[in-house]
Formats: sequence, structure tokens, C-alpha cells
Amino acid sequence: MKLLVVCASLDLTQPFSATPAWWQLLKAFYEIGVDVIATPYQGPAIESLWWRAAPNPTQWQGDLFKVLRDGMRTVGMRQASSAAPVPPASPSDTESASDKLVRQTVQTLITPVWARHLDRLLTQQPDIDAVLILTAPLNHLVGIASEIQRKHHKPVFYYDGDVPASLPSMSGFASGFRIYQGADPAEYTAIISNSKGGEEPLKKLGAKAVHTVYYGADPEVFSPIPVPSQDIDVLFYGHGREYRQQWVEDMLAEPSRQITEAHFAARGTKLGDLGHTQLLPYLSFSKLREYACRTKINLCITRQAHASVYGSSSSRPFELSSMGCCVVSNPYLGIEEWFEPGKELFVVNSREEAIDRYRYLLAHDSERQSIGAAARERVLKEHTFQHRARQLVGIMQGYIG
Repeated sequence: MKLLVVCASLDLTQPFSATPAWWQLLKAFYEIGVDVIATPYQGPAIESLWWRAAPNPTQWQGDLFKVLRDGMRTVGMRQASSAAPVPPASPSDTESASDKLVRQTVQTLITPVWARHLDRLLTQQPDIDAVLILTAPLNHLVGIASEIQRKHHKPVFYYDGDVPASLPSMSGFASGFRIYQGADPAEYTAIISNSKGGEEPLKKLGAKAVHTVYYGADPEVFSPIPVPSQDIDVLFYGHGREYRQQWVEDMLAEPSRQITEAHFAARGTKLGDLGHTQLLPYLSFSKLREYACRTKINLCITRQAHASVYGSSSSRPFELSSMGCCVVSNPYLGIEEWFEPGKELFVVNSREEAIDRYRYLLAHDSERQSIGAAARERVLKEHTFQHRARQLVGIMQGYIG
């Protein structure tokens, strides 16, 4: 199979949270024999050992758009409430006048350039079997999927890795895209997402077919490494309190105040008051592996949007488990789809339960180690990105021809 992949970004230095996952997915495609041509919607085209890169035809326009968008989002974030996402009265309520103006400008100036770019690639390489779009803004590419299917007779798939936060039924993140306003999901051969519970909302938005493909982990990238000692007792690696502020307080800040003999640490930004928790420096994304392996208990604190909609996968549970970590999670609806609570990770339902669980685990090394080993074994068996790549290929092959 040969795929043309439009990726939101290939630049790991940019703050697009799914980019590391897409690197792992594209690598997995290569490993199972898929030929990939990757072209980024935002930022530079980055070549790798696992894919051929095609240029970003609107890189300078995209960079300018990002500057303008970030400026508007900064204002929005200052005005945003710290409350969880609240469904608006109608989908249009989540799009401000400025968002609408930016979207219309993009559709006028940038969308036609992308239409010509993809048309040229497909014309030059007629052996491409399908087009896969990974989280590039849906409403910035309106009409392109329909034209590709009409002219080139290729199926076009859209993977939304941000469900349910991206849906119009959620207010989304103050810093995020509103990708469905002004879009037409029905023009795609199928919509794929990271969320089982997101299937019905996507169908209601007009998607002709919907499939779920969860996140995963590359066990060669996220693997256990030897460390001199586990000098961190409890670690949280993540950015922002938005939509998880109560669990950050209950699982990290307050326990650090009460278990004074333990070393609590965090790596992230905009986390607020963390009690007696040490903030670790950011050195690179790859530092996550060292920090996690130096830690006895790794926390998975998932934002409410994902945690409250069944089977809405995120990267962190798979990454931590792949490294053989002992993971403690906040309540996460559908987590049993991936890991067995009590055997492959722990779920706590209150501040008191979190504190009791930490004290127990810190006193029982063998149990922590067995939980971590079981979690990595589960990843190797079911949740690698090669598993996800094969699943995606199977879905796409069902529509080819």
C-alpha cells in the first residue's frame, strides 16, 4: 500500500501534542511495509528514515496564521473559565467572530493552494492508494476530499485524534482549533478517531462511516532504561491544569503536602500551585523516558473531556505502560478497554484513596514492579503502533477499489 499523508505537523519542536504519536504511526506504517509520503499542514517538511516528505505548500502562510491564532487564543485563554467543557446550545456557539473570519480567510487563500498541491502529488504518483489526513483542521480543507475522489478516484480518510474535545458539542480548549464549524465530514470516505464514545457524535455531524483507532506506543521508543536509582517517588508529566484541575490538586498537590517524606515531582507548564512538588526542567521530549524510569509511581491525570467520554484514548497511558511504569490514574471511563485496573495499573477515585495507594505502593517494591511488567506486556501484545497501523490499513483496504 502507498499512502499520501497530510499531517498537522512533523515538527516536534512545535506545541502540537499529537505530533510524537504521528511520528510513531508513520514509522509503524514503514515497518509493516506501507510506503508513505508525508506532507505537513503546519511547519517544515521533515524527511525521516520512515517516510518521504513532500513540501508544505503554504508554510509561510501557515506560520503567519499560527501567530495570529495564538494571539487571539491568548486573549481567549485569559477569558476562559477553569470549569470543565460545557456543551453549547448549538455548534455555531463555539465559533467566535474572529474564528469565523480567520476560517473564511483560510478557505479563500490557503485551501485552493492545498487543493492544487495534493492534485499535483496524486497526478505525479498515480500509484498512491489512499489519502490520510491526520488532525489538520477539517474546516481548512473543505472540498478537497470530494475533488480527490471525483478526479483521482482515491478514498480520503480523516483521523481526528482530539475527540471528544474537538467536537462542537464540547467547548474545546481555549488554545485549540474549532475544526468542525464550516466543515463537511460527509465528503470523506470515512472519519477515524481516537474515541469509541465519539462515534455517534461524528455520525450526527454527517460522517458517512466512522471507525475507532486508539492511540498506542512504539515499544522501542518508549522502553524501560536502566537508571542508577528511582529517586523520584511520584511524578506527573503533563501540561496545564485545564479541565483536570481538581485531579491535579487531589493526586499531586495535596498528597505532596501530606506525604512529606516522599519526593513528588512534575514536568510541565501552567500547572499552578503544586504544594511540595518539585518542578523538573524541560530538556527535550526524549527526557520523558528518563524521568518516568527514575520514578516509582507515574501519574496519569487525564483531562475531563477524554476521561468522561467512553474509550477516548490519549497517549500517556500507553507511553507509561510501554516503559514498564507503575501507573496510577484518575477515573477514566473505558480505561478497561486497554488495561486491567488492579493488575496492569491502578485507578483512584478520591484524594484519600490516592494518598493511601501511594503509601502502600511506596512500601511494596515488588508489587510496583509486577504491575509495570504486566502493563508493558499488555502493550506489546495489543497496543503498539504497529497494531494501530495494521488496523488502519485494514480499514482503508476495505474502501479501496
